[in-house]
Amino acid sequence: MDKLEDIESFLKNVDKISELVNDLKCSDVEVQQKAIKKADCYIAALDEPCMTKVNKTTINTSPPLQSSLSLQNESPENFMKIMERDAEDRRLRRVAQAQKATALKDKGNEAYTQGNYETAVKYYSDGLTELRDMQPLYTNRAQAYIKLGKYKEAISDCEWALKCQERCIKAYLHMGKAYLALKKYNESRNCFEKIVEIEPGREKMVKEYLTQVDLEEERESQEMNAMQEFDKGHGKATIVPQLLEKLSRPGQMPLYYCGGLEILSLAVTDSTGQTLFRLNNGFSIISSNDTMRSCLLQKTKDPDSQELCVSVLKLWRVICCGNEENQKMLMTCPVTRQSIVDLVTSEHVATQKECLALLCLYSQMPQGRHLAADNLNVPILMRNLMACISKPKQRQENAAVNILENLTAENKFCIQLRSVLTDYFIAPFTTILRNISKSNQHILPSLISAVGSLARDDVICHNFAHDPECWKAFLVAIRQCSACGNKEVLYPMLGLIINLSTITSPVIQEHAVSLCDCCLGLLRDSDGGVITRATGVLSTVLPQSSEAVQHVIQGNVVRTMHRLLKGTGQTATKYAIKTLTVCTAASHLAREELVKTDKKLSILRHLLGSSCDEMVSGNAALCLAYCLYLEGTASNLLGTDIVLLLLRHAAGDAKRTAVQQNAAIALGKLCQSEPRHMNKLRELHGLEILHSCMKLIT
Repeated sequence: MDKLEDIESFLKNVDKISELVNDLKCSDVEVQQKAIKKADCYIAALDEPCMTKVNKTTINTSPPLQSSLSLQNESPENFMKIMERDAEDRRLRRVAQAQKATALKDKGNEAYTQGNYETAVKYYSDGLTELRDMQPLYTNRAQAYIKLGKYKEAISDCEWALKCQERCIKAYLHMGKAYLALKKYNESRNCFEKIVEIEPGREKMVKEYLTQVDLEEERESQEMNAMQEFDKGHGKATIVPQLLEKLSRPGQMPLYYCGGLEILSLAVTDSTGQTLFRLNNGFSIISSNDTMRSCLLQKTKDPDSQELCVSVLKLWRVICCGNEENQKMLMTCPVTRQSIVDLVTSEHVATQKECLALLCLYSQMPQGRHLAADNLNVPILMRNLMACISKPKQRQENAAVNILENLTAENKFCIQLRSVLTDYFIAPFTTILRNISKSNQHILPSLISAVGSLARDDVICHNFAHDPECWKAFLVAIRQCSACGNKEVLYPMLGLIINLSTITSPVIQEHAVSLCDCCLGLLRDSDGGVITRATGVLSTVLPQSSEAVQHVIQGNVVRTMHRLLKGTGQTATKYAIKTLTVCTAASHLAREELVKTDKKLSILRHLLGSSCDEMVSGNAALCLAYCLYLEGTASNLLGTDIVLLLLRHAAGDAKRTAVQQNAAIALGKLCQSEPRHMNKLRELHGLEILHSCMKLIT
């Protein structure tokens, strides 16, 4: 930092030095003498020896006797060259120091990666000896200090990093972590919140850190209150440690532990009891007990052991309900992680029920879902939950599907399913779709919702879109639901198909005609929601298959879409105009049908004039352009407001380039087909706008 300050000090005096140079050039001898004295003072004030040959210790007031080293013998130009050479030398030394510091930083990073935090600190410190204003060295050393538990040192390094770069996100991040470890919660929050001020895009990350601060503060408060209650000797506060002491006795009968756990479950009525359980090693007492561990791992399946297993699961649920710290503690135990997953498929009804209830507790809150995704065997859990749903022998399918629906909202959960999706999920899911009945139809809406959440992951969505069995099952399910009027399943399933069919897939192309045929039948349904979603499926599937386009045109889809566009909501309008555009783009017959139905294309002009939706406006303009290929269509539009409507879109928001392009194409085609529209275009000064749109078209 000393060397940096030297440079900064020198730069701050540039203006004064410039004045000195001007004075040195002055013809007035007295002014020159004063300038020389000031220059010697500046040079003498430097901490490092100057690389010039100027004598900085004496000022010879007798010019005739002056040494050849005196600054008076130096011209102003030479003086500036000397100063520039000195600055260049300093720059070169800094470059060399930066190279050494970077090499030391890299060694420190390697040591940190290997877990050698003390060594990493040494390398970072050596790097700072070379270059004291290198921000990454401070933030990296702060990170290593945090690993070593040296939180005050980490905070100090972060403060130095911020002096080097005041908007350094890493500095605020590590400082927030260090303050959290020191239980300075407000300071920690301030650091994390500062990150969002600098980069609003990091809001999600910051929210997670702020949640950690809240949880840690809540944990400390709970433990403080619990210890105060215990010190006061209140009955409720003392009974939990006493019961845990009795449960810690090894070698007892299962019924002994079962009774103790039941009493303990009743004794824990609030967060104080939950906290005392944690503070008195309750989790380790249970997990280290051979008898309890055996029943949890299903090594013993006699009635008493199964009853004990149920009691343990009940206690865990009571202990963890609303207590995030206890939830985290429970998930740190290997026995717990394994048993929770395996007991989902337990043949003992009460055990399975309690296991699902515990999982449901975790799945209901973001923190619990994080813990489940980070600690449980997610693929096996998915397989076991789907087994509960597919084979509901014990009537626990509702709980299983609710857990699945909640967990799929967590990205980490979905990512871990990519490699096993086909075997562990798609296969049982398609089996259920092919065999919809009164016994399973009630779970399908939630199950389909879970599929929709899974499909937010690009890899999983791709797998669904390319799975042949999945699309065969969709066709079977649509026909079955249509036949029996099962709209509770049909409605979400159509929505899922819309989302999946946005991906181009040979499997979808293969089944496009059948899918569209089913949707044509649904367009006659009395339910507007079903009609809207059936139209949505057409709008996403038709672009993938010319054969399907010809099929729906023969099925009178053009008239149906025209009718829908007259009086439907925004979503249905978006789907219908896209479907109409796809048909008119591919078929001369579709254009003829539309113009025959609506000679002046009033519905398209209405959409161009009233819709603010870019997709609707763009497709309306494109559909109009296709219709203009028909002879006489442009003439039919004489006297309408079509030129004005298209011109407004062509000259509209520059961000809506697709709309501008389509409007310009339609406008050009309109004037080409019917030259009389040019008069209106000139009257509205539209030729310049049309020319400016040509770059979009080309």
